[in-house]
Amino acid sequence: MDPKAVKSDLVLILDYGSQYTHLITRRIRSLSVFSLTISGTSPLKTITDLNPRVVILSGGPHSVHTEDSPSFPDGFVEWAEANGVFVLGICYGLQLIVQRLGGEVRVGEKQEYGKMEIEVQRNSGLFGSKSVGDKQVVWMSHGDEVAKLPIGFEVAGKSQQGVVAALESLSRRFYGLQYHPEVTHSPEGMETLRYFLFDVCGVSAGWKMENVMEEEIKVINSTVAPEDHVICALSGGVDSTVAATLVYKAIGDRLHCIFVDNGLLRYKERERVMETFERDLHLPVTCVDATEQFLSKLKGVVDPEVKRKIIGKEFICIFDAFAHELEQKLGRKPVYLVQGTLYPDVIESCPPPGSGRTHSHTIKSHHNVGGLPKDMKLKLIEPLKLLFKDEVRQLGKILNVPQGFLKRHPFPGPGLAVRVLGDVTTDNALEILRQVDEIFIQSIKDARLYDEIWQAFAVFLPIRSVGVQGDQRTHSHVVSLRAVTSQDGMTAEWYNFKHEFLDDVSRKICNSVRGVNRVTYDITSKPPSTIEWE
Repeated sequence: MDPKAVKSDLVLILDYGSQYTHLITRRIRSLSVFSLTISGTSPLKTITDLNPRVVILSGGPHSVHTEDSPSFPDGFVEWAEANGVFVLGICYGLQLIVQRLGGEVRVGEKQEYGKMEIEVQRNSGLFGSKSVGDKQVVWMSHGDEVAKLPIGFEVAGKSQQGVVAALESLSRRFYGLQYHPEVTHSPEGMETLRYFLFDVCGVSAGWKMENVMEEEIKVINSTVAPEDHVICALSGGVDSTVAATLVYKAIGDRLHCIFVDNGLLRYKERERVMETFERDLHLPVTCVDATEQFLSKLKGVVDPEVKRKIIGKEFICIFDAFAHELEQKLGRKPVYLVQGTLYPDVIESCPPPGSGRTHSHTIKSHHNVGGLPKDMKLKLIEPLKLLFKDEVRQLGKILNVPQGFLKRHPFPGPGLAVRVLGDVTTDNALEILRQVDEIFIQSIKDARLYDEIWQAFAVFLPIRSVGVQGDQRTHSHVVSLRAVTSQDGMTAEWYNFKHEFLDDVSRKICNSVRGVNRVTYDITSKPPSTIEWE
């Protein structure tokens, strides 16, 4: 998808490492405005080529006083002012604006973290819908503060401790918020963003999934030559299925789908998924059993990053072999590989290629992003790589993918390999985990809770505990259950089951699954954890 082809003004977020950066992206998209995040240290040409209407400078863990603190490129201010681009700095972004435009930032005498009250000082740009003296609760997270404003700026809001909470220069179109409007802890934050984008910046709201579908079909048809054939890696999940359906709509029978049983699937996943593809989606799919190939390579491996790299490499080997078989059959070798890579996959795996980002950490390499080998023969088509999960579901609905399929919980590409902590080939871990996971998910469905939960699954822990079963001492395995709610997978809260439900599930697992005598429930949010364990 070409950002410049979107029928909406682009809001570009420059990322300086805040854990909330991509929440800004998601919040703006919820207003039907297309937003995109790139590295805060991107070259000026990268920024100007995207032709944004608004640029938002994100927060971050840095101080503008440190020598290696990240910043926007030289010439950015001059370009923004010359082209009528609106700039909003949030937290660290505000401090960057102040420092780079001639003001002064100092270490705060009174650091502000958490919920704080601010008071409106000017009912103009940022707070044009408010009255002077109006107060609101916001989420602060900063140690530095503004000591001197740049020329042409005025204070728009102050905290209850007298610290500058908002500033603006209407003539220069530069604005700043010392707090995070994008988080739910700032109850009026979305109203502020909405007013800023529509009333101050005059942004047009034209971000629709119908437009995404039309644009992606154009991109696919312009990329894939009329004689080219394409392979699609189907996992049985929502992402790859929607990607396949979209590409099939564009090129028809020149799409060849492959489903790989890597030995890391859930209980009866292979049978269930193949039946769905054939009965409901009518997609031509070849099933390849590569259980031995994957498990032999994973034997003895405990590091989760190494697991992901191995799995990514083996998938590509299988796709290359499948491409060779198709070449023998068709007389032409497939050129492209379709994957259902999502925006959060790209974000978590690694900085965008060529971005030069060094201040944001890789969380984990997704097998289809950071795990791909450099010498891969097939070219990639990733039609969903700028979309979040809920947006993919909207697109799938437009493409008439069955609703029951779209509601399926996410399942990681590396499968149960990232839900077995440690070596997946020992202690009958995979079979135990399949049984536990099936009991847990079926119990959720029976309780009619499945659609309330973003993702639920079981985890096999590499520890044993002492128990008593059948009046005898046991020294058996421990499993953990995880269920979270989320909108986009970038942040998540653990699901608060009733105690009776957890008690019932625990009893079913311990009574039905041989080798398990203890069940725990994970009550950690994201952040600080990730949704998956590895």
